[in-house]
Amino acid sequence: MSGRPFVTEAASLLKANEAQAGAALRLAMGAGVARGAAAIPFAWLLSDAISKTAFGGADLAALAPTLTALAGLVVLRALLSYAAERTGFAASARARAALFRQLLAHVRTLGPVRLAGRPTGELVAILTDAVAASDPYWRRYLPARAASAALPILVLLSVTFADWRAALVFVVGAPVALLFLALAGRGAEQASDRQWTRLLRLGGHLLDAVQGLPDLKIFNASRREIALVAQMAEAYRKDAMAVLRIAFLTSLVLEFFTALAIALVAVLVGFRLLWGQLDFHTGLFVLLLAPEFYAPTRALGAERHAKMEAQAAAEKIVALLDRKAPDLPALPAVSPTGETVSLRFEHVRFAYDDGPPALDDVSFEVAAGETVALVGPSGAGKSTLFALLLRFIEPDAGQILVNGEKLAAFDPRDWRRHIAHMPQTPYFFDGDVIENVAMGRDAGADVEARVARALAQASAEKVFARLPGGLRARIGENGVGLSGGEAQRLALARAFYRPAPLVLLDEPTAHLDCETEADLREGLAQLCAGRTALVIAHRLATAQSADRLIVLDGGRVAETGSHEALLAAGGVYARMVAPDLARAETAP
Repeated sequence: MSGRPFVTEAASLLKANEAQAGAALRLAMGAGVARGAAAIPFAWLLSDAISKTAFGGADLAALAPTLTALAGLVVLRALLSYAAERTGFAASARARAALFRQLLAHVRTLGPVRLAGRPTGELVAILTDAVAASDPYWRRYLPARAASAALPILVLLSVTFADWRAALVFVVGAPVALLFLALAGRGAEQASDRQWTRLLRLGGHLLDAVQGLPDLKIFNASRREIALVAQMAEAYRKDAMAVLRIAFLTSLVLEFFTALAIALVAVLVGFRLLWGQLDFHTGLFVLLLAPEFYAPTRALGAERHAKMEAQAAAEKIVALLDRKAPDLPALPAVSPTGETVSLRFEHVRFAYDDGPPALDDVSFEVAAGETVALVGPSGAGKSTLFALLLRFIEPDAGQILVNGEKLAAFDPRDWRRHIAHMPQTPYFFDGDVIENVAMGRDAGADVEARVARALAQASAEKVFARLPGGLRARIGENGVGLSGGEAQRLALARAFYRPAPLVLLDEPTAHLDCETEADLREGLAQLCAGRTALVIAHRLATAQSADRLIVLDGGRVAETGSHEALLAAGGVYARMVAPDLARAETAP
């Protein structure tokens, strides 16, 4: 995963986002170069002042213009440093925001189905830590790279103009430092990639451990999990230290070579002064500029670690961006219209990641206002069919028509406003009852009244009225503190909050007691009345209450008809419900 072509993709991603940094990045680079370039006149004026004082007997009044210019250059360099920092921070913020928006848009396009196989903690780490890791790249590395490209040339030209022999020493020392800098980067790339792989795995595992904490306690597996997390953290620490070791060694050797080159310049200048081949003003000027010639390369070496870390993080971002998203129309041709919805599947086929077809040549119709139950064994394709209707995935072949129009032509966000979806295990966010019911949809002054009405339709107003704070009572993340029945009623209230012509229900009465199930069925019947409804049915009562049943088996439509007709046919459905019917007959 860390081969050269992939690194090239990561570098291309960072390069492509440089444009997003805008003028701020160019200003940061320019300010950095200008700050370094100001050292040239500063060195010239300083050597001139020292030369005049030491050998010309100049007094303070005579040096006043030079000292004033030196003070002005000090202030100018300070202002340029401040400007470089501010604009570098602004450039980094813009580039990271653009990268985050790109990632978030891609994740939203992928949908929950295509992301189901990826650990949540790893995904969160990519969206947060990996994007944040690029900050030093934009803020420090790119300005340092610009300075290392421009400043040595400016300094070399200045030194050449003053003493070309000293310039030759500068030229000899520069390639050695650059060569070592390039060689050190090879090992840093691999070490940074290992570090980021460890970090993403650790983040994903920690989130899994926190979410599974009750099970860990029940099975007395806490100590084993603690040991495993400690082992993963230790492996990450070693990889992080390896990256830092390479960075420190790079800086150390680079400092050694540059110090050696500066010392060589100092020896040359000293001997030429001694032999009378160089005047003091020029010699001091060359000596003062020697550190400035190598300073950009040293700074680039110090910031190279930032580039390696950003590139390793970018590899993980590229891996996520490379996940194929469904093909969506750039400009939707039509928008969903009408107060009712009819559906027609025409030879629909879909397979997950080149696996066997989850749906294969599926064709059926659902009339407007009809309630249809989808029945079939696990893996028959029921959830895949819902994912297609929710536009989380797109068919590999065939088409889905809504009121005679192609579903693929609709804007997915606009289409989902026409759906009331109630999953088997709804997710609740850390917020109050109103926020969890309204979900940000059409929020306004009357939102509280509308939520109360939706709760009443779901027969849940008394339940939540008893909570401290009423509708403003906070609900923990993922419904902490709610019973199974209360959670399902709250999910039903979500569906009632804004009426939609298409209702998708994934056996919402599963895992409920008989009394709660009976109460909830009344609300579901009210929700589906006058609307087109598809219900994934796992219980016999759910199937019996539907107008028609569609039986899926092996990704195909095995049979369709009413409950009575399918029982009489003695096919797949009759064999599936036979045990339930037998238990019902023997029940007291």
